[in-house]
Amino acid sequence: MEEQKATIMRESQKQFKSPPKKYQPRGLTILYEDRDILVVEKVNGLLTVGTEKDKENTAYYRLTDYVRKGIQKSKNRVFIVHRLDRDTSGILVFAKNAKAKHYLQEEWPKFKKKYYAVVHGTLPEKEGIITSYLAENSIHKMYSVTDPEKGKLAKTGYKVLREAGNFSLLEIDLLTGRKNQIRVHFAEKGCPVAGDKTYGGKEKAKGIKRLTLHAFSITLLHPHTKEEMSFETKIPAYFNSLLTT
Repeated sequence: MEEQKATIMRESQKQFKSPPKKYQPRGLTILYEDRDILVVEKVNGLLTVGTEKDKENTAYYRLTDYVRKGIQKSKNRVFIVHRLDRDTSGILVFAKNAKAKHYLQEEWPKFKKKYYAVVHGTLPEKEGIITSYLAENSIHKMYSVTDPEKGKLAKTGYKVLREAGNFSLLEIDLLTGRKNQIRVHFAEKGCPVAGDKTYGGKEKAKGIKRLTLHAFSITLLHPHTKEEMSFETKIPAYFNSLLTT
């Protein structure tokens, strides 16, 4: 069975031909691609999908252009599976057909997602799980509540990798995928993500060049072969620089 899956995957890759370099999307690095999925690394500052104000400066728009190879009438397109905040960098997975999209979205909660973050201060417990129920206020800001009737369950696993000066580098295991979950949980612990103006305050974010949150690892099942696949990226150099100053 494993051999059969590997053969199917090789055939899928064999029949895929990457578009010419001139169509490579700005702000995105292609990590993997076949007929069903497209896995990329996104820079911070780039939207996943469009807003009313900005429809083109997005990963979705640039990758759709990429798979169309510049042919506007092409029916090729990418399908949204999940999102990263504009200021969060890291791994994004897109589907290349509706069937793959539906499978990935249905299975998404079961896949393993890990992040790096630099937070202000130090955590008393160097490893643990933060659990709360997240609700959203009228200005779309998330906050924790204790009543499960008023919010959605959010669980964030973490491990402190390094501490230096006023910062800590964390490896985070995203156990649920609620909006702004990581940012809210650590801000409420008194250790907001560095560069987070929304949950950490503009004063603390002063002098920090970017939101220091990076989706560095994902393990999923391929929608066609059901083969387990893992993708991983390096920690952004800027994160390390904060812990050496």
